[in-house]
Amino acid sequence: MFDLYAYYTGIPRESVREALIARLDVRGEMPRPKKKTEPPATPECPLTDIDARHATYEALLGQLSLASDHQENLLSRGLSLEMIQELGYKTTPVIGMTAIAKHLQEAGYYLSGVPGFYRKDGKWSFVSEGRGILIPVRDMKGRIQGLQIRRDNVTRRKFRWVSSTNKPDGCGAEVWVHITGQPRSTVLLTEGPLKADVVHALTGQTVVAVAGVNSLSKLEPVLQVLKGVGTKKIMTAFDMDFLTNPHVQNGYTNLTQLLAETGFQYGTYLWDPHYKGLDDYVWEYCMQGRSSQ
Repeated sequence: MFDLYAYYTGIPRESVREALIARLDVRGEMPRPKKKTEPPATPECPLTDIDARHATYEALLGQLSLASDHQENLLSRGLSLEMIQELGYKTTPVIGMTAIAKHLQEAGYYLSGVPGFYRKDGKWSFVSEGRGILIPVRDMKGRIQGLQIRRDNVTRRKFRWVSSTNKPDGCGAEVWVHITGQPRSTVLLTEGPLKADVVHALTGQTVVAVAGVNSLSKLEPVLQVLKGVGTKKIMTAFDMDFLTNPHVQNGYTNLTQLLAETGFQYGTYLWDPHYKGLDDYVWEYCMQGRSSQ
């Protein structure tokens, strides 16, 4: 570039830089772009213990009701009214979040470190995740570890964890493993606590549910506990698209490797792919069985 400029202007090559600086009226170094400053991290609370979380969530759900459309949705899956009540499903609150938190706090429940709760203008409140069904995610003792929400009127990310991460004194959720039913020699492993609850309610089988086939970080400790209480075999029952979805297939490979490493026998349930999930298939089968009697 300097050679070309020197040729056309007739000035010595060693003078080109100074000539360009003078012509462009540039003095000194070019200003450097300012670095983007990251916003300060929002202070959060560490996750509190399971017993405190369970007590708070139980009290929270006790303040809420289940909307009629949500009740109909659950009934259409094969759950009875008694089952729905026992499982603790409720409709998400859409107003009065601060009042709900205040009532819980005044009743002596611990809100710090419970995902979903945070401080708003200095007062405890509960997150607003939009309308949907609150689903308790329980451990082997039936304690509520956290909550999921099945959101209304969305097509992507239908299920989300109730979390107050990135909020003042909030707390993030973890990918807890849901268990329904008493440990036995063979246990089903599927995706999603709602699906697990439906399959258990319809079949009586003990079901373990991860948030997804690629969400296995909390599964190994649960497998070790199951192994210690006599479980020998794990039968996986993921949605039938795992046969064609490469992303799901990779997660399934990791899962089977984990099952082998922890010493379990394992197998996979397959069904008519017209029914995406085992809950859909079992419910249809149960309906056909009743109608033929």
